[in-house]
Amino acid sequence: MTAIWAGIDAGKTHRHCVVIDDTGKRLLSRRVANDETELLKLLGDVLDLGEVTAWGIDLADGGAGLVIAVLLNHGQHLLYIPGRAVNRASEGYRGDGKTDAKDAAIIADQARVRRDLMPLRTGDELVTELKVLTSRRRDLADDRTRAINRLRGHLTGIFPGLERELDLGNAGPLVLLTGYQTPAAIRRTGVKRLATWLRNRKVRGADQLAAAAVQAAEKQHTAVPGEKITAQVVHSLAKEVMALNEKIAETDKLIEGRFRQHRHAEVIASMPGIGPLLGAEFIAATGGDMDAFDSADRLAGFAGVAPAARDSGKISGNLHRPKRYSRRLQRVFYTSALI
Repeated sequence: MTAIWAGIDAGKTHRHCVVIDDTGKRLLSRRVANDETELLKLLGDVLDLGEVTAWGIDLADGGAGLVIAVLLNHGQHLLYIPGRAVNRASEGYRGDGKTDAKDAAIIADQARVRRDLMPLRTGDELVTELKVLTSRRRDLADDRTRAINRLRGHLTGIFPGLERELDLGNAGPLVLLTGYQTPAAIRRTGVKRLATWLRNRKVRGADQLAAAAVQAAEKQHTAVPGEKITAQVVHSLAKEVMALNEKIAETDKLIEGRFRQHRHAEVIASMPGIGPLLGAEFIAATGGDMDAFDSADRLAGFAGVAPAARDSGKISGNLHRPKRYSRRLQRVFYTSALI
């Protein structure tokens, strides 16, 4: 049978597939919906054209999950070609335009000529769960950071002295802001009653927090325009941050539980500075299978911790920071080094 290569440009609702032979001639070009029935029909039509040497795709997860699962479940050899590599390679092909069909053809041709592309394998359920959970935690942490920044902005607008005193990364100051947001309200309450109110809500260091809040309130007797509605926004944002903290804590427990179940968990956690959360990120970034890397050097290059050479002519030993690497895996090693 004729040897053929297929390239898939993955989109949100549709994919474009182009099939080429060993001369680069297009044998098929089709846009299909992200639907199992249509994907199976496409697979059948492609297999009727010849023996597929490899499929190339520019996404390794997320919206491409269904098409990847369909191909791997039917024993197809699938190669991952990063979108950045596709964009760079497009400069070497005819035409300045950019279409899904052209990108799919470039992906197919790159799968035909390159020998350094990483194959996609069927991941085990545990690794997939860790990818989902770690991504979810990162989203929650980003949401919390945005909410805290908004909270600080609004609090600074009406009560800058209190904003300077509070560490909103801790639970106690957030509890305080759910009940008291303005200088006048805190002055009326006083240190003793405010400390009692905080202790009843199980806030650690209630006496010190109450004293600091009242001291800040004594320094501001001016009511800022819009203070009342801003105080309501501060109350709402403090509640939002507390809720996000609870969701992050719940997610951390789920991540740790699944990380401990992984066969390499003990070895990964033995590395300096890496605990369950960073260990889960490590598994999610690498797939949890070191067989995917030929050597330690390959892993270091993938993580972006190995310098890249930039030698030319008489210049040698010129090393610089690499541009192509896994940001996710580099963050694991960077954070572990800080710890």
